[in-house]
Amino acid sequence: ESQLYLPLRPGCPEIVSRAQWRAAKPRCQKLLGTPVDTAIIHHTEGTACSSSTSCQRVVKAIQDFHQGPQRKWCDIGYNFLIGEDGRVYEGRGWKTMGAHAGSKGNWRSLGIAFLGSFGSRVPNAKAQAALRSLLSCAVRRGALRNNYALKGHRNFMSTSCPGQSLYDLLRRWPHFRA
Repeated sequence: ESQLYLPLRPGCPEIVSRAQWRAAKPRCQKLLGTPVDTAIIHHTEGTACSSSTSCQRVVKAIQDFHQGPQRKWCDIGYNFLIGEDGRVYEGRGWKTMGAHAGSKGNWRSLGIAFLGSFGSRVPNAKAQAALRSLLSCAVRRGALRNNYALKGHRNFMSTSCPGQSLYDLLRRWPHFRA
């Protein structure tokens, strides 16, 4: 199964590649100037998933929606997505600017979305551990500054995202800044 994932760096989580979840090609790309100073957390407000197969389907459906007639975006909006299977799914990845927090946030952040709706519950322990590991990895590989700010989508736009329960959890994490 190891060939299904992007190569591991020491201390980095396994990241399910775009090829593995059968991503469509991006229609355009803007480079992200790294290291960025912010990690913006989202929830997808849709179906949660707890197996690799179901999470891959959910990620592909999100990309189809983002690239489809309603949004017409270049690609899936997030840099990474996290399922309750404990895996990280590559969205736009480390070097491409996302479409997740408007003009105030996209150019200076990594957008990370939990798959599911977290207004009344938090992501499970495996998903939370995957986020911690991804953030540490981002700092180690130079994609995210050491003194980064952890924020919710609502800190950039008028939205309830990433859900009240998840937002309350993030407020207790060391790098959180409103």
